[in-house]
Amino acid sequence: MSAPGSTTADTTATPPPRRGRGGRERVLAAAARLFAAQGINATGMEQIAEEAPVSKRTLYAHFRTKNDLVMAHLQGLVLSGATLEGVLTREDIPPRERIRKLFDPPVTDADPTVTGPDTDTDPSAADAGAAPVRGCPFIDAAAEFPDPASAVHSYAREQKLRMVHLITALVTELGCRDPLALAEQLATLADGAASRAMVLDDADYGRHARAAADVLLDHALAGAG
Repeated sequence: MSAPGSTTADTTATPPPRRGRGGRERVLAAAARLFAAQGINATGMEQIAEEAPVSKRTLYAHFRTKNDLVMAHLQGLVLSGATLEGVLTREDIPPRERIRKLFDPPVTDADPTVTGPDTDTDPSAADAGAAPVRGCPFIDAAAEFPDPASAVHSYAREQKLRMVHLITALVTELGCRDPLALAEQLATLADGAASRAMVLDDADYGRHARAAADVLLDHALAGAG
């Protein structure tokens, strides 16, 4: 026990604050930014480590291969709710509005790891103007891993099938006729709108697909009576 006036350090003193997020979270955040800005195949593990920043030892301790990191990135998007699944499963919105929200503009956020539904944005461009519009991360990933048997391509396909399943449930709840065919049409509109929005750099391009979706829904409801 230290005597009064002693200068001995108090071992119960509050430790210095820990540095931000853990290594794994920083790696995933850095990967999300770089994958969105320059693509998966153009992004190297060393660049991700520098961007995080973490040592390469830390990076490989969490992700043994780049494929492991890509899978974790895509799975993280789903778990975060920052995908179309997150929109389609919202219980606070009526079924038709959930479908219409598939075509909303991308959502930006102060946290650069947060993206809009099935779109990626580059927050580093915020000071220079509007961030460029990014396409669906699952379509992008499937394009960069073209082998249908690859884990990444398979996961992207699962997400697209899941999207149709969720839309089918919603249009069935609405009472639309031929719900599976309608769900495929709506999913095609959503994916097409995301791709064209990226190519044209028009975040609000989905308004055209939303108008087409309304026509499809009205027609399916009228024919169900």
